[in-house]
Amino acid sequence: MAGDLRVDLFLKMSRLIKRRSLAKEICDAGCVQINGRVAKAGALVQVDDVLTMDIRDRLLRVRVLRIPQRIEGPEGVVEVLPGEVEE
Repeated sequence: MAGDLRVDLFLKMSRLIKRRSLAKEICDAGCVQINGRVAKAGALVQVDDVLTMDIRDRLLRVRVLRIPQRIEGPEGVVEVLPGEVEE
């Protein structure tokens, strides 16, 4: 498990989502994708994966630059990508 992390933990540690319980709820609701595939909370995130989150009419796409070892801000951890909003 050196180069990967559960997606719910990644979202919390990168501060994209403030609480792990909320990250788990969002994942289990099918609002998070890893590389275009719906991801549950236990799915593993690796460097260069593209995460897509569809939360409250907001689409956020990020590329994972590195796996954080502790809670820190998203700067240097993810790269925000332009999102295509499908209507």
